[in-house]
Amino acid sequence: MIAKKLLISFSLFVALGFNLESNLVKPGDMPVALQQVSSLNAGWRPLFNGSNLAGWKHVGKGNMSIENGMIRGNGGMGLLYWSKEMFSNCTLRVVYRMQKENSNSGVYIRIPVEPREEWMPVHYGYEVQIDNRPETSNEDEYHITGTLYSLTKPLAKPGKRGPQWNTMDITLDGPRTMVFVNGVKVTDYREGDPVPTRKFDFEPYRGLRPNAGYIGLQNHGKDDIVYFKEVSVKPLARK
Repeated sequence: MIAKKLLISFSLFVALGFNLESNLVKPGDMPVALQQVSSLNAGWRPLFNGSNLAGWKHVGKGNMSIENGMIRGNGGMGLLYWSKEMFSNCTLRVVYRMQKENSNSGVYIRIPVEPREEWMPVHYGYEVQIDNRPETSNEDEYHITGTLYSLTKPLAKPGKRGPQWNTMDITLDGPRTMVFVNGVKVTDYREGDPVPTRKFDFEPYRGLRPNAGYIGLQNHGKDDIVYFKEVSVKPLARK
């Protein structure tokens, strides 16, 4: 009887023209709250709750606000950082999209002390860059999405133009930093690896970074709007 009822129900779906495949909810299309539940079930701990900026602090010009369950920058240059703890031996997941075809922002890691202004993280932490077209700012591929800004050459360039969603996974494994954008490895860097010389005064100072540090999201300026709908962290499996 149960099998017969299931068969009838399925037949009704077909008769009504319901296309199962086309109506499946893809991860990038899920409402923010459902994505956070999905991440939590997979072992991820959300740092952004989709409704307010509890646990976050802002330094520098401009501010970050909530728009339709997402974080967005206003003005700048400034930095929104997670104030409750420092991170190491984990993977940080950031899901973002550019408002325009291309916008400039970044995810900061290995910030050595709690920020009091916006330039200390720039100079003494690492910025994982968000910018698919650095040539428009007279910068080279060492400044493209997924690189450690000005320090690493990209292994690939998988960043999607706006307004498509991108997923950035940043793994901090002791002194090693790996960055995947949309599942493709862009950066694999270990402290002490050779890096190019510093070209601009807004680039980070060269030198070793700590294994544990604060993390943050950059609001680059009023013309560079990037939306963040997920910021989550997952500890590395013990070896």
